[in-house]
Amino acid sequence: MNEPKTISFENTGIAFASKSNAELKKAHFLYNIMGKPWIVNLALKITPWAIRWHIPFTKLAIRQTIFKQFVGGETLEQTAKVADKLEKFNVQVILDYGVEGKEGEANFEHAKDEFSKVIDYAATQPNIPFMSIKVTGFARFSLLEKLDATMHASEDTLMKRYLNAVESLSDGEKEEWHKVRLRMQQLCEQADKKNIGVLIDAEETWIQDPVDALTILMMDIFNREKPVIYNTLQLYRHDRLSFLKDSFAAAEERNFVLGAKLVRGAYMEKERNRAAEMNYKSPIQPDKESCDKDYNLAVEFCIENIDRIAVIVASHNEYSNLYTTRLLDKKNLPHNHKHVHFSQLYGMSDNITFNLAKSGCSISKYLPFGPIKDVIPYLMRRAQENSSVAGQTGRELALIRKEMQRRKDNA
Repeated sequence: MNEPKTISFENTGIAFASKSNAELKKAHFLYNIMGKPWIVNLALKITPWAIRWHIPFTKLAIRQTIFKQFVGGETLEQTAKVADKLEKFNVQVILDYGVEGKEGEANFEHAKDEFSKVIDYAATQPNIPFMSIKVTGFARFSLLEKLDATMHASEDTLMKRYLNAVESLSDGEKEEWHKVRLRMQQLCEQADKKNIGVLIDAEETWIQDPVDALTILMMDIFNREKPVIYNTLQLYRHDRLSFLKDSFAAAEERNFVLGAKLVRGAYMEKERNRAAEMNYKSPIQPDKESCDKDYNLAVEFCIENIDRIAVIVASHNEYSNLYTTRLLDKKNLPHNHKHVHFSQLYGMSDNITFNLAKSGCSISKYLPFGPIKDVIPYLMRRAQENSSVAGQTGRELALIRKEMQRRKDNA
């Protein structure tokens, strides 16, 4: 029997081994700023405007602070330096072309081509097993919205609702949707051939159903022998645990491996506000405890069915990560089981990432890249998240200060 490994997320020597003293000071400065909500709120308002109007030194200031902390670079080539550095500590990379979707067929084709370049590039790098795709990068938002609304009008299974919704489209819309599905299938086929995993990002609830259906269709094609395609489940939604179980039933019935990336979520305030404005029941969990409970139950369900499910535990919650390793220990499974992967965002929770890597877990950093002006929405979300999530900034600061003191004491 494997001896359970003792993992501590308090070991800052391991957590920040990849950072120089100068880098640690910069991270301290940045998190200190993000701990002041009034500064974050001001930055959220003026930064997009400053970029749009080419205010001098704006890009330089962003590049040297928040961009450097949370983004791998402006180009694929610039991410190589970060990936190489992470590889030295047994941390892999999930590449994310971090540009928000732009409307129009020309933009959709361009986004597909960019995703394709990411797959080709990842295939040349031993440390990049995954890349992520946003369906809104190559599909019209309002078309997804229309499909979702039609799907919600029925009580059938996901796939029946999807097929009926597609059938209800006009001829022009059917042709447009056919192009969306073709783009997705071409990218998945390319990734399959290149042995790169594809993580399909979660979207807002009012466009998620067709994204789920499309993702299940791709799994049915490409996940026969191994996990290639992964759906992203936001467990801050109260229906996602049951959706995970329904997806597993579909995988059993159709004989494919279910790929599941488990996150807590990214659109909570947006979702609650829309539900209140449009007077429907909020899809969000009633409280954090409910979200945490469903997340850990989802992890447990995946580990219990690990032969049929490939899971990515994409969490900044220390307990959820430790719980996963304990479940693996309990089943006498290795921490680097081929169907289990851990991941955190680049620039955050290094105490989790690097300590799990040290224990032998298969783990990665989610590494976005793209031109500064295009990844501003992503950066604004990171700043807002760190400012609003209870304890997140304080936790990061406490760990950084602990490491700075440790280095000072050992100097």
